[in-house]
Amino acid sequence: MSATPNQNTINQLIAPEMDAVNLVIRQQLHSDVALVSQISEYIINAGGKRIRPVLVLLMAKAYSYQGKHHYDLAAIVEFIHTATLLHDDVVDESSMRRGRQTANALFGNAASVLVGDFLYSRAFQMMVSINSMQIMQILADATNVIAEGEVLQLLNMHDPDVTEERYLEVIRCKTAKLFEAAAEIGALISGATANQIAAAGEYGRSLGTAFQLIDDVLDYSGKAEEIGKNVGDDLREGKPTLPLIYLMKNGSLDEQALVKACIEQGDESKFDAILNAITQSGALAYTKNAAFQAAERAALAINDLPASPYKQALLDLAFLSVNRNH
Repeated sequence: MSATPNQNTINQLIAPEMDAVNLVIRQQLHSDVALVSQISEYIINAGGKRIRPVLVLLMAKAYSYQGKHHYDLAAIVEFIHTATLLHDDVVDESSMRRGRQTANALFGNAASVLVGDFLYSRAFQMMVSINSMQIMQILADATNVIAEGEVLQLLNMHDPDVTEERYLEVIRCKTAKLFEAAAEIGALISGATANQIAAAGEYGRSLGTAFQLIDDVLDYSGKAEEIGKNVGDDLREGKPTLPLIYLMKNGSLDEQALVKACIEQGDESKFDAILNAITQSGALAYTKNAAFQAAERAALAINDLPASPYKQALLDLAFLSVNRNH
């Protein structure tokens, strides 16, 4: 990894490519139904890190891709991700994302769900136009696994007995799978070998895991204005994320009883007491360490990738995913 990895350096490296992706996104968001375009543009233009499309572009360029299909693929991945956000926020009854009102808070649940469906179906229309059965399979499988992950998370909510293994399975399905698919299709479109595509997938899967674990840490240690959502949302929603799971396993009997009650009831009124217990117990440090290990696995996965500014950017991305405050 470079001495001081910087997101701006990565952004500058692929700035022309991201401009092309944003053009595709704007073109493909168009619908004759005004509300579809309005909500789609609202959520897409809310910003965000665009880390999944960046992953497609960096992996394609790392394998010296010279065509233009990676622009469409990056947009497809962003549409799939955005559709999951729209549906997620309805399920979680969230009111804030990326520092703004969620679409469901602004336009209502029904419109958000239906526009999420529009984005999914538009993504599949675009996939067909690329005319690659392998890409279709990777993205169709990913979309299906993400849906399974959403249901798994739903089953875990308000359940204080969720184990670390069960929770990591949710992360693998719900978050890491799309990172994995983004990296795989970036390599695939470039003519990489089966082993290289598998290595790219391992990079993406590990990166996505690291990314989500840091999100879990930030939900207890971040600032709302920096992370762009309400701190303590996970507790309010009764989500047993890794810091809580660690505390349930390693805390005192009183702490375990507190966590159990908060998860079962989604009680954010005890947030300060939970945060203090989490901090004192080492739960945040444990979760951060798990994230750093995942980031290291990501870096190791692309060890055989030829040296280039794009490989360096992928290594930097792994570092940045765990060293961030939003």
